[in-house]
Amino acid sequence: MTNKTTTSSIIKHFSSIVDPRLNRRKQHHLKDIFFITLCASICGADSWVAIETFGKAKEAWFTKILSLKHGIPSHDTFGYVFSMIDTEEFSRCFSRWVADLSELSDGEIISIDGKCLRRSMDTASNKAAIYMVSAWASSNQLVLGQQRVDDKSNEITAIPKLLMQLDIAGAVVTLDAMGCQTKVANDIIERNADYMLSLKGNQGLLHKDVALFFESKHTSPVVGFESVDGGHGRIETRSVRASSDIDWLIERHPTWRGLRSIVAVTAERECNRKVSEETRYFISSLDAENPKRLGHIIRAHWGIENKLHWVLDCAFDEDSNRTRKGNSAANMAVIRHISLNLIKADKMSKIGIKNRRLKAGWDNDYMAALLLGDA
Repeated sequence: MTNKTTTSSIIKHFSSIVDPRLNRRKQHHLKDIFFITLCASICGADSWVAIETFGKAKEAWFTKILSLKHGIPSHDTFGYVFSMIDTEEFSRCFSRWVADLSELSDGEIISIDGKCLRRSMDTASNKAAIYMVSAWASSNQLVLGQQRVDDKSNEITAIPKLLMQLDIAGAVVTLDAMGCQTKVANDIIERNADYMLSLKGNQGLLHKDVALFFESKHTSPVVGFESVDGGHGRIETRSVRASSDIDWLIERHPTWRGLRSIVAVTAERECNRKVSEETRYFISSLDAENPKRLGHIIRAHWGIENKLHWVLDCAFDEDSNRTRKGNSAANMAVIRHISLNLIKADKMSKIGIKNRRLKAGWDNDYMAALLLGDA
């Protein structure tokens, strides 16, 4: 991925957002509210009161940059504005910013998965917790976009909306079994990308046919790639089998557009002298000639859990965030994604994400460097 512009373009890309406030009630520019919130989020402020407190502590610095005729907005103002901003519009602006900031290399692995914002549930208002589906660029370690799951729907309907936001041409899109749907596969192929989809019982006959193929000694291909990992008292051996000899499968399941191969990954784990084994199955639009690459793509999918969702919980304490009014929980999830992208762009610091957030709050020069992409 190569930089094309500095992150000062953030303001430009988000300036198109419709201001939800009445004109007579506007004392603060929307772009100022957005910028202060972003800076506060980078520096560890995770509530409206914390954002207001941060803004007042840095008021002299913000005054040099922004037109703060009425000073720092109150925490009520921050909360109200972000509860009213349209989340889909906010997410589209985010995706355009990332696309303008960088270019995806051919063969980039884009992992898509959902995450529950657990504390966004509001029992008093009978409001369920919010789910956000995110796209993660594996090699470049960036959030590419996100889509809120509708209250009366699920990830299946959110995934196509997210794909529409992204330029995925030339990439390989990976999804777990929830995303293993014919419409999703079709949308990926339509956008000139490839897919690797985890196959489980939700695709009953297809899963059964693929499992029988790999379980039979007459049809199962030999192991094409094997790797061994050890650590924490556990040894794991992973073997990859793949086949493109699937005309019979395509004939039985003709609605899967672009289907070219099926893959089985068997993981044998030895821990405390106990051995367990699990085999998972996948369908893909890639051919089977390079099992090592297929195994790498499958394993890379879990980067969205380990390097995005886990980081959001540990470094941003997302699972404990109680923001819940209106659209505020979903919009603040977008803010956290922007913050994480900016922090991860710092390739020089040897400290973790949480300590980089603290450093940005203590050091105005470091904060400016993160915002300008010069850290």
